[in-house]
Amino acid sequence: MAAATDLPAAGSPLDNALALRGAVASQLCGACRVHPPAFDVTLVAADYALPIDQLVLQLKFGHRLALAALFARLLRDAVLLQPGFVLPALLCPVPLGPRRLAERGYNQSLEIAKPLARGLGVALHPRLISRVRETAAQSSVAPELRQQNIAGAFAIADPALVQGRHIGVVDDVMTSGRTLNELAATLKRHGAARVSNLVFARTPPH
Repeated sequence: MAAATDLPAAGSPLDNALALRGAVASQLCGACRVHPPAFDVTLVAADYALPIDQLVLQLKFGHRLALAALFARLLRDAVLLQPGFVLPALLCPVPLGPRRLAERGYNQSLEIAKPLARGLGVALHPRLISRVRETAAQSSVAPELRQQNIAGAFAIADPALVQGRHIGVVDDVMTSGRTLNELAATLKRHGAARVSNLVFARTPPH
């Protein structure tokens, strides 16, 4: 498991979502100290590399929904093993836009979040965050355009659930980190006290 926070500045290490090897949740890289991200910590279960990446793609595009329970179990173990990490008050998945949800038929992040919430004993709010602007997949966008692509894409359905609370955001893969950073910034604008990313797989350092 890796834990780290990412730098949200354009042209920065955020474009590679670099993890700190062997880091604990309180550690920051030097770049993150200069340009703090909107979220407070990212906890992951695995590197997005062979063979894990193929399993993630099977869940995401191959309707292998049974894999979500496995990913959730591994992510739960990674979270519970993280020294000093305080569980969020609630979990929510990274939302898909209506068009992409209709095309795919399910949100893979929600499929992971459901068993993860049960495993951690944390309330799940599937519709807390909505994607109010359809965006291109971040993986298809040039690194220098990713922030522009995702800016203003999210809205909070019930700000009262967010105010003063620790929110856990669940995702399947973290690549550039900009989607999660934009989402965390939206939560913080609505009063979230802390935002933790709980991500199954993360792009490893190059």
